[in-house]
Amino acid sequence: MKNIRSISTRTQLCAIIGNPVTHSLSPAIHNAAFAELGIDFVYVAFRVENVKHALAGMRALKNFRGMSVTIPHKIDAMSHVDEIADVDLNIGSINTIINENGKLIGLGTDGPGALKAILDAGVEIADKRILMLGSGGAARAIAFTLARKTSLKELLILDINEPLIKKLANDLTAGTEADIKSGLLTDVKLADAMETADIIVHCTPIGMNPKEGVSLVAKKLFRPGQVVFDIVYTPLETKLLSDAKACGLKVISGVEMFINQAVLQFEKFTGEKAPIDVMRQVVYEKLGAIS
Repeated sequence: MKNIRSISTRTQLCAIIGNPVTHSLSPAIHNAAFAELGIDFVYVAFRVENVKHALAGMRALKNFRGMSVTIPHKIDAMSHVDEIADVDLNIGSINTIINENGKLIGLGTDGPGALKAILDAGVEIADKRILMLGSGGAARAIAFTLARKTSLKELLILDINEPLIKKLANDLTAGTEADIKSGLLTDVKLADAMETADIIVHCTPIGMNPKEGVSLVAKKLFRPGQVVFDIVYTPLETKLLSDAKACGLKVISGVEMFINQAVLQFEKFTGEKAPIDVMRQVVYEKLGAIS
């Protein structure tokens, strides 16, 4: 792998903002890709609480080229950019911001990244019942992508945040042709949903730091033939995936969605074709999957 070029007055800055953000592998994956192509970019991580102020800073800094947005800012960030594509505006969340000479353009790569991860795993979505846990920014992006780009039979979304889940369900019903159902996430409702779900898509922070070793789904609720996709990518195998695998189910790690969406972001930031193999290798090395 090539060495990272020295930072100069012309170096383009990219960053990820979130809270928490210490777990993020985005700096490692993007910096490795910059180095591989020998381009004058650098990528860092910022713990941010005030999104408005962070984006004002981005707008003011000429060399601040691109930003990745993670939990919990994917919805709030929309209020502080200048332009959002119609598809992302309807979704209601963004995870990427490009600085075009002080004009901030917001877009999303989570949905396409997640759909590619599912399809690459050989999972058939047509006529399947999908259970989604969570209704935040990433969940919105994935839900809209699945509802618009596939012929799923039903999408049921459960969450503990009643206003958030009602808004997502209403937006999906108004903006797609899919059969959308929603409800509060309770033990009883989850157990009922697991009896008919073909694909479970987990979109909450449960399972990552500081809640590693925790799963929303009790092992006894799994049934043969189900597919479990956890968008959490660190740790590489969450308790949810570990339990599902122990039950003989097909599992999809969030690391594949992470790599897919990062590739799309990289190409938006740089205008260059991403070195996908290098990016994948770095992620798996950092997660301890490659010695």
